[in-house]
Amino acid sequence: MADTTSRVRLGMGGRLGAALLRFFGWRLVDAPPPHPKSVIIVYPHTSNWDFPLGVAWRSVAGLRCHFVAKDTLFRGWFGTWLRRVGGIPVNRRERTGFIGQLLREFESRDEFHVAFTPEGTRSRTEYWKSGFYRLALAAKVPLGLGWIDYAHKELGVGAWLDLTGDEETDLARIRAVYAGRHGKHPEQEGPIRFEPEDQTAARPPKSDAAV
Repeated sequence: MADTTSRVRLGMGGRLGAALLRFFGWRLVDAPPPHPKSVIIVYPHTSNWDFPLGVAWRSVAGLRCHFVAKDTLFRGWFGTWLRRVGGIPVNRRERTGFIGQLLREFESRDEFHVAFTPEGTRSRTEYWKSGFYRLALAAKVPLGLGWIDYAHKELGVGAWLDLTGDEETDLARIRAVYAGRHGKHPEQEGPIRFEPEDQTAARPPKSDAAV
């Protein structure tokens, strides 16, 4: 697949990030995005260390990738920094039309990549949040499968899928890619599935849906 996405030139932060990742033995994977717009997921997410590792990968890969995080983190100097590195605040306490907001971003930009941790927590959870799936289908963009695999000291985005809209088929393909990849705390990894009543994936999201 051809890389149709522009990359940010590697600056001082990127060179430092690359040196640190090599020093600690991490190998980067970087499957080129097949489209200038995409939704990316990162699984499994079991440790606070995932975030700095992900930011380091972003700086090294040079991909202008945004990510979502709970709005309570976007306060003071830390919130300013989060926005600088691509953070987008989301209020999970209310149905705020966040998917609709992101769809407008996809429509208004020539290039837009946004990343999610589908578990929504570092603790074990029995179901994934399906917002990323509904967003990718509605925006008609590929889904990037990213990981921070502590078992093999490997991180990055290693595969891209064009979703079919058949939830079980797509989840089976996702499970196959993530097989054998583990977070820092494997016991906190949950199964790759959506809640049974959350069967709206094949339909365009309503404007009041929450990620």
